[in-house]
Amino acid sequence: MFGELQEKFDEIFKKLRGAGKLTEKNIRDALKDVRRALLEADVNYKVVKQFIADVEVIAVGDKVLKSIEPGQQIVKVVFDELVRLLGEKSVPLAPLDKFPTIYMVCGLQGSGKTTLCGKLALHAKRKNKKPLLVACDIYRPAAVKQLETVGKALDVKTFFLEGKKPPEIALEAKKFAEKNFIDLVIVDTAGRLHIDDDLMRELEQMKAKINPDELLLVADSMTGQDAVNVAEQFHKRLNLTGVVLSKLDGDARGGAALSIRSVTGCPIKMVSVGEKPSDLEPFFPDRMASRILGMGDIVSLVEKAQETIDLKEAAKLEEKIRKDAITLEDFYEQMQALKKMGPLESVLGMIPGVGKALKGVEIDERGMARVEAIIQSMTPSERRNPSIIDGSRKRRIADGSGNSVQAINQLLKQFEAMRKMIKNVNKMKFKGLGKGAFPFGAG
Repeated sequence: MFGELQEKFDEIFKKLRGAGKLTEKNIRDALKDVRRALLEADVNYKVVKQFIADVEVIAVGDKVLKSIEPGQQIVKVVFDELVRLLGEKSVPLAPLDKFPTIYMVCGLQGSGKTTLCGKLALHAKRKNKKPLLVACDIYRPAAVKQLETVGKALDVKTFFLEGKKPPEIALEAKKFAEKNFIDLVIVDTAGRLHIDDDLMRELEQMKAKINPDELLLVADSMTGQDAVNVAEQFHKRLNLTGVVLSKLDGDARGGAALSIRSVTGCPIKMVSVGEKPSDLEPFFPDRMASRILGMGDIVSLVEKAQETIDLKEAAKLEEKIRKDAITLEDFYEQMQALKKMGPLESVLGMIPGVGKALKGVEIDERGMARVEAIIQSMTPSERRNPSIIDGSRKRRIADGSGNSVQAINQLLKQFEAMRKMIKNVNKMKFKGLGKGAFPFGAG
C-alpha cells in the first residue's frame, strides 16, 4: 500500500533537505512534484489543488524559511496537512451498548461486504459480545451460503428468511435479536456492479425499517477514484455514518484513502488489511499519514504485539533468556506470535526506516513455514534439547518435514549461533531487553 507514493515523497524531501538554503522558489518547485505524485496516486484533483494551496501558505511562511531545519519543517507541514485531509481524529464504530446495536453494511458487488461482516462479527466476539449475521443479499447466487460459511467459521449464527424481501428480513432479524439478547446485528446487503435506483431504494427502505446505528460503506481501495465517486453517491442517498476501506493490503495507490473524507465529509472508520477475519484495524489519520510519508507506524505495531503476545509467557521467556535456557520450543512459539501479527512484510514496514530499507528485498515467508515444519517434525525432547539430534534423527526429521538434512543442519547452526549471542549479551549485562521485547523467529 502507498509504495509508489512513499518513494516519490522520499525523493522530494531528500531534494529539499539537500538544498543549501530553502527559498519560495524551490519550495514551490517541490510542491509541483508533490502535486504530480498525488495525482498519479489517483487522488481527486480538487482535493490535490486545495491540499497544495494549504501547504504552500504555511511552507513559504517565515516560521519555516527561517527555521534551523527548514527541510524537516516542510515534512512536518505536509504531515500535518495529510492528517487534516484524512480527518484529523479517529472516529470509532458505534458502541455496543444496547440490545441490539445494528450495523448495516453496503457497497458495490465485489467490494468485500460479506468478508467485512465476518470481520465485524469477530471484532464483537473479542469484546465478549454476541453478534448475529443477517443475509439480505437474495440476488447474487450463493451469497446467503457464503455468509453462512463465514458465520460457521467464526461460530456466529446467521439469520435468513426464505421468500422474503431484504427489508422484511432485516426487520425480522432485529425482532429476533431483541428477543434473544443479541448485542450486535450485522446486516449484509445486496450490491450491484454499478449504482442504480432499485439498489438505492431497497437500501433506503431497509434503513427506514431498522434504523441502524452504523450505516457503513465498503469502498474498494483498488478502484482508486471510482471508490470516491461511489462513496459520494451512496452518502447523498443514504447519509452514511462511516466508510471502511477494503483491500488495503493490495496494490492500492492511496487515492481513495486520501480523497474520500474530503470529498464526502464521511469519516473512514476502519480499514481491511488482509483476508483473515482478524485483518481489520481502526483508521487513525495520523498513523496513515505517517505510513504514507515512510515514517512507519510504531504505535500500531506495539498494539498488534500487545494483542498477540501473552505478557506472562513473555516474562517466562525473558527469564529463560537471562538464564541461557531458551529452547527450540520457545523459538517456535515466538514464530507463532509473530505470524499472528500479520504478514511479515507489513509488520516490518511499520518500523520507522525499515520499509525503505526493504525496498526491492523479497521477504520469503515460505522460509518460516519450512522452519515450522522442521520443528514440528521433532520430538518434544529434541525441541528442548537439540544437542541429542544425531545423524539418524536428522534423517527422520528431514523425511518428516519434507526438507533435506542440510536444511536441518542449517537451522540447528542458526539456533546455536543465536544462543551464543544471547549468552554474550547476558555476560555484558546488557539491559536493553525489555519484557516481551523478544518476538524473534524470522530467521
